Amino acid sequence: MSSSSSRSYSDSPCFGTDSIARTCWWGPILCRVLDPRSKNIKRWNRGVLLARGLALAVDPLFFNVMYMSTVQNGPPCFYMHFVLAIVLTVVRTCVDLVHLCHVWLQFRLAYVSSESMVVGCGKLVWDARAIASHNRRSFKGIWLDSFVILPVPQVVIWFVVPKLLKENGINLIMTILLVTYFVQFFAKLYHSIYLLKKLQKVTGYIFGSVWWRFNLNLLAYLIAAHCDMSTKCNLSLVCSEARCNNQHIQLASGKNLMGNQCGANLTAIRSFCLDEDGPYNYGIYLQALPVLSSNSLAVKILYPIFWGLLCLSSFGNVLAPTSNVLEVIFSICITLGGLALFTTLVANIQVFLHTLMATKKNVLLKHRDMVRWMKRRQLPLHLRRRVHRFERQRWAAMEGQDEMQLIKDLPDGLRRDIKRYLCIDLVKKVPPFQMLDDLILDNICDLVTPHIYGKGEKIIREGDPVQRMVFVVHGRVRRSQALNRGFIGTSMLQPGSFFGDELLAWCLRRPFIDRLPSSSATFVCVESIEAYCLDADQLRYITDHFRYQFAGDRLMRTMRYYSSNWRSWAAVTIQIAWRRNRTRTKGTVSRLMHNIGTESLLRHYAVYFMSLKPQDHLE
Repeated sequence: MSSSSSRSYSDSPCFGTDSIARTCWWGPILCRVLDPRSKNIKRWNRGVLLARGLALAVDPLFFNVMYMSTVQNGPPCFYMHFVLAIVLTVVRTCVDLVHLCHVWLQFRLAYVSSESMVVGCGKLVWDARAIASHNRRSFKGIWLDSFVILPVPQVVIWFVVPKLLKENGINLIMTILLVTYFVQFFAKLYHSIYLLKKLQKVTGYIFGSVWWRFNLNLLAYLIAAHCDMSTKCNLSLVCSEARCNNQHIQLASGKNLMGNQCGANLTAIRSFCLDEDGPYNYGIYLQALPVLSSNSLAVKILYPIFWGLLCLSSFGNVLAPTSNVLEVIFSICITLGGLALFTTLVANIQVFLHTLMATKKNVLLKHRDMVRWMKRRQLPLHLRRRVHRFERQRWAAMEGQDEMQLIKDLPDGLRRDIKRYLCIDLVKKVPPFQMLDDLILDNICDLVTPHIYGKGEKIIREGDPVQRMVFVVHGRVRRSQALNRGFIGTSMLQPGSFFGDELLAWCLRRPFIDRLPSSSATFVCVESIEAYCLDADQLRYITDHFRYQFAGDRLMRTMRYYSSNWRSWAAVTIQIAWRRNRTRTKGTVSRLMHNIGTESLLRHYAVYFMSLKPQDHLE
């Protein structure tokens, strides 16, 4: 590689990024070396590959330029369709011009050095002289590109065919068309496969979507069917010319490109040459007779595609060859080619369907395994119903996908940004967390995990150790706390609320105690709940590394204000104080009422002392 300066590209960790922007005397834009990984180049590569596919589909249509006239009141004639020839020439030339631009672009694109593939995944060469030398020395590069865009069909149609038509060389015309077609067709086919692999070597992929892959395989199958039947129509013209000559009916050629000026009887030709029930056995060319006897361009294009698809899909079962060696060889090629193409198409369709249905299929398999397990363990009916209800709720919420598993293997920075996008709004709804800086919030978002709880499920029971802090995204949660003599205090948590904040005081307590704190209330799902949870170990990791933020009195007092536990305790205390104050301000009462008030006061004090006061590190 020639000497070059270096610049940094951050979009590809795979290839080396040594580069140079060279200029030349005809302008810096035309001579600038381009990055093959850029979006515009990737779009151009897709266009070039589609143009190559169009070129493969256009070439067989040159066979349809040759017409056998079947006008009822006119003489039969073999001539060239002028308008169709012009259209095909323009289309083929435009496609070749696209590829010619691609050839020029190769001298402006950096390439992967083969020497750098020993270690790593390759390094891009950016030197303009090295790129030009590399393309000139590559046989599969500039030379194969130049061969596949040679205007051979155009030259044959406009220079060779008119001359042979005047000499009535029908058999020679079809032979030349067939030979020139196959010479360039196989070269184009090989070149398209080589070009696809070459582009994938640098960019990694060209058509990344599964739909693209499916459509391209279907398009390749259609092109193969089109080429198959077009070749058969070409051979059938040669065969019909031989049959008519044997019957002493001479097929004449047109005097000009636009029409037919020949003398013969069309009825005789149809009855002896182009009749399916005639004296001659056309063999595999029998299906081409409707094409030969039709002047419709749509029939000449669509009918061969139909019969080509039928032949390939049936592996040649519809073919009935004669004892002619060429027919037998052609039938064998059609059978083997149809088997290979159809198998490839079916395999790609299976991959396509598997990609679309993989998630649903995995969920169904897990559900079936769960049903078998519950049946084997003889679980009661109400537990089975709860399991089925939870599976349906999880599918409705997550569509069978594990979000954390999908982003687990992503780079740390990308995964952190994704989880921040998903969770930051929810985390900021927690009032105490609004006081934290972005660094702590990013770490909290990176550690939270999504959870789903079904309707009626108990998330945490009173007295159980609190294992996680829960942030409610969707749904409502009922909080209930046993007070005294069967009294229960309840409250409702809406989306955006949180509970399990006992863990925060537990993490900040000094000296630290390994025993998890007990829950002071029971939390039950009123409806299906979607939530993000922060486990005890993860919350402890956050508080240990950012203790300077969590140790502040302001943050903890904010936690007290919004905590469901502190609010419930405060509500009980306020109610007792209010009732006590109301009793004091009543004035003179009877002794009986005084005794009743005393009993009520004692009951209130009992409730007050039985209501557990939350604890935190401020006390």
